[in-house]
Amino acid sequence: MAPGKEAQRVVVVGAGPVGALAAIYAATRGDTVEVYELRADLRDPSTTPLNFTKSINLALSERGINAMRAASADNLLDEVLDETIPMHGRMIHGRRKNGQLFQEPQAYDVHGRFIRAADRAVLNKRLLDALEKMPNVKFFFNHKLVGADFNANTAWFEQRDRAKRTDHAQNPTSNDRSASEHEDSTSSRAREITVKFDFLIGADGAHSATRYHLMKYAQLSYQQEYIDALWCEFHINPRPPDSSFAISPNHLHIWPGTSFMFIAIPSNDKSFTCTLFAPSTCFSSLSQDPETSLAAFFAENFPGVCPDLISPKALLQQFRDNPHLPLISIKCTPYHYKSSAVILGDAAHAMVPFYGQGMNAGLEDVRVLFGFLDRHGVYDPASSSSSSQARRSEALAQYTSQRTPDAAAINELALRNYEEMRAGVVSPLYKARKYVEEGISRYAPGLGFATQYSRVSFGNERYSEVVRAVEWQADVLIGLGRGTALAIFVGSVVWLLRGRIRAFRGS
Repeated sequence: MAPGKEAQRVVVVGAGPVGALAAIYAATRGDTVEVYELRADLRDPSTTPLNFTKSINLALSERGINAMRAASADNLLDEVLDETIPMHGRMIHGRRKNGQLFQEPQAYDVHGRFIRAADRAVLNKRLLDALEKMPNVKFFFNHKLVGADFNANTAWFEQRDRAKRTDHAQNPTSNDRSASEHEDSTSSRAREITVKFDFLIGADGAHSATRYHLMKYAQLSYQQEYIDALWCEFHINPRPPDSSFAISPNHLHIWPGTSFMFIAIPSNDKSFTCTLFAPSTCFSSLSQDPETSLAAFFAENFPGVCPDLISPKALLQQFRDNPHLPLISIKCTPYHYKSSAVILGDAAHAMVPFYGQGMNAGLEDVRVLFGFLDRHGVYDPASSSSSSQARRSEALAQYTSQRTPDAAAINELALRNYEEMRAGVVSPLYKARKYVEEGISRYAPGLGFATQYSRVSFGNERYSEVVRAVEWQADVLIGLGRGTALAIFVGSVVWLLRGRIRAFRGS
């Protein structure tokens, strides 16, 4: 930063993993960062998640890991990875025609690479703890974004909790004078504060308030879709008497069905967080008489779950207590407005969870965004404030231009992967293609073949480029298949003709 140049004031809306990582990136570049979060401190176990579930396990893969690696935060990545569980592949559960239960492992990668099961709350805590150590960061929990003027670079937040609290050890909210505050004349209404900023980053989830206000300024195209499926969380306890894992901890477990599936992801306490995905009509049917239908439904479609892993009583209790939630897919563009604001993560591109890339894509957003800001010289110490603003505007435009097709690509891949997980994983065609692609990748790496899953989960190739590479591979394999079939056909014809010629000569 040039001598006398004032640090830019960055407001981050949302203190989840994506917002927290964005704040770290900004703070390490010298920005004065303020993080505003609708909920209470997310490190407090009593804070209720927005989806009202107690624990959501995530699949952490290379894109998310690489984004944290590039954050320049001391020991952050090591601390996060230390609390994850390696998952080397899927474990497919089912029942054979003779009634015997089976478990079939399917490795994720022919080269031994793996994804990691991560507890969302633990990951969020590590990111917020890293932020709390930075003197140029302030937290404002229980603050709801209620308005924004992106031409005047001004935002308004409603302070939902009037009780005195210290959101940051170094910067008590109750004593902060960085924002102009005014009490509403009606005591029953919450206090509203006015916040000026140079740059606002919206990472406030699928139902983003930032995106809502951005629509008033940017010519933002928006598409929202709910797929015909709901999800409900279940829990597999550790196995007594030694509290060990009830099933393999190093796999993502799948009980596939034609139109529904049940999955289980390991947790550090040796339990499993499980999810039932099924059409809304299925949930409606089960909800009519769960006492008699639920256990029978699981016994028929998810063999080995109940009563082996979850008792009928616990299954029924969890089905009743845990919400049946929809799955949303969101696409929009542009992600920014001039040099003032940008949206990241689910706020920009919420996706269904079937590729395990929602959080990873959001964390990658942060790395890609700040990569553009760096390359355009926004943080050049010699640049003036007006120059930095112009450069940021150019960087945001290029960020939107690159990231929009990538987000659309992984959004579509996630939708398609639902079919693969609930049905394709047991398909002979799926297994054959996976076998061929992995064989080429292992024995002829120079050809550049890799499975789609490996490209998405174990590399940092742009999502849109992954789609093109996979389409090219499919064309090559189809061509080889046709060539092989043609060669076999021609060989057979030649063999038959030769046989007839010999027979004719012999006569």
